[in-house]
Amino acid sequence: MSKVLFVSVHPDDETLGCGGTILKHKSRGDKIYWLNLTGPSIDHPYGFSREMIERRDYQIKKVSQEYKFDSSVDLSQPTQMLDSIEARILIKDIVDVLKLLNPNIIYIPNRSDVHSDHRVAFQAIYSCTKNFRAPYIKKILMYETLSETEFAAPLPENAFMPNYFVDITEFMDKKIEIMKIYDTELMPDPYPRSIHAIKGLAAFRGSRNGVQYAEAFMSLFEKG
Repeated sequence: MSKVLFVSVHPDDETLGCGGTILKHKSRGDKIYWLNLTGPSIDHPYGFSREMIERRDYQIKKVSQEYKFDSSVDLSQPTQMLDSIEARILIKDIVDVLKLLNPNIIYIPNRSDVHSDHRVAFQAIYSCTKNFRAPYIKKILMYETLSETEFAAPLPENAFMPNYFVDITEFMDKKIEIMKIYDTELMPDPYPRSIHAIKGLAAFRGSRNGVQYAEAFMSLFEKG
């Protein structure tokens, strides 16, 4: 049994990037944990309504129940403003969670996503995973997020080059069912966060290793 931590910058990242993989780990009897970094608030400069915040809270609770996470942690840092937070504060909060959970496997957002929150989050998370400080971490995998990863500038240093694939064929329908909980985030066809695009990406990734549907990752660290 492994202890597996899935890190999302915004709720829905975990489902877009790892939904089938979360379900697969759970089916294998692994302990699964969810760390979400940001969320809206009434005093946010962008002015989120109480209704919107309550809706988001409901979505997070419902999604957590559907995945049957063994534990969920929400840091509630200001969404779309992670670059305004002192790095040491974010790093300390993440380190505290890692020390509490001692995960063996961590799934983290892509380092070069177009969303600045994702880039800041990657740097903070990865800086917390030095193996001499967190020897319990055996594997780190970076996932792609539709509407963020593929919209990074087309430069070599931004390329998402997957080298690790998870067959999620038997979990694809459930992943879509859970994604529909995020009804405020879904897009109509043919846009990136549409059901059409989610299935299309999974089918494309599956074709890479001979299965119907897969999720793709970049393996950043693996300890033998």
